[in-house]
Amino acid sequence: MYYIIDSANTDEIRRCAEFYPLDGVTTNPTIISREHNGDFVTLIKTIREIIGPDRMFHIQTTASTAEGIVKEAHALREVVGGDFYIKIPVSPEGLKATMRLKKEGIKVTVTAIFTQQQALIAACAGADFVAPYVNRLDNIVSDGVLVVSEIVELFKKHNINSKVLAASFKSVEQVHKTVMSGAQAITLAPKLFENLIYHPLTLNAISDFNRDWESVYGDRDILGLINGEQ
Repeated sequence: MYYIIDSANTDEIRRCAEFYPLDGVTTNPTIISREHNGDFVTLIKTIREIIGPDRMFHIQTTASTAEGIVKEAHALREVVGGDFYIKIPVSPEGLKATMRLKKEGIKVTVTAIFTQQQALIAACAGADFVAPYVNRLDNIVSDGVLVVSEIVELFKKHNINSKVLAASFKSVEQVHKTVMSGAQAITLAPKLFENLIYHPLTLNAISDFNRDWESVYGDRDILGLINGEQ
């Protein structure tokens, strides 16, 4: 299971990388535009410095032709290095670029997936990950989790090695059901990522532990007791 942050906010990425088992970062043009500071190259280099070379970094192309996508993929890999994936929206030009890039040794995540057949075709073209949008499907009275589940089943039935990187979440429940459906990876906003471990009963339990400890030992902690503090 891969936990990935969908963000270009360096403070949020730094916090998640410090406190959680983070496997990587995904970005797209919309996310990048929210962190606009006029220097795209500095931004992606900073993100790579924060997460290090061994975590995945998925950066989306802005080119619309296969030739342009291929050129951007090589240029981006040169800039950020490490475990790099070019994100490509599913389209005829995107699939053409995917097939070429796989031959050239660049890993690909095909994104903006809304149907099972889009995912299957992208996987057959060589995508390492396919990224279905769960909440966006729910918003059009579809069933995002079901789509993810059927993509996972298709890959199993046809012995396809591509992985499902589910995206577009608005609730912890969506995340949980998607993981239960067999998705190998999820990418989500930092705030929702932190909500995965939130529960009021957990906070109550911690408060009870602290209160009971202090009733006997006051403000002394375990190290203080071991070191003989009075």
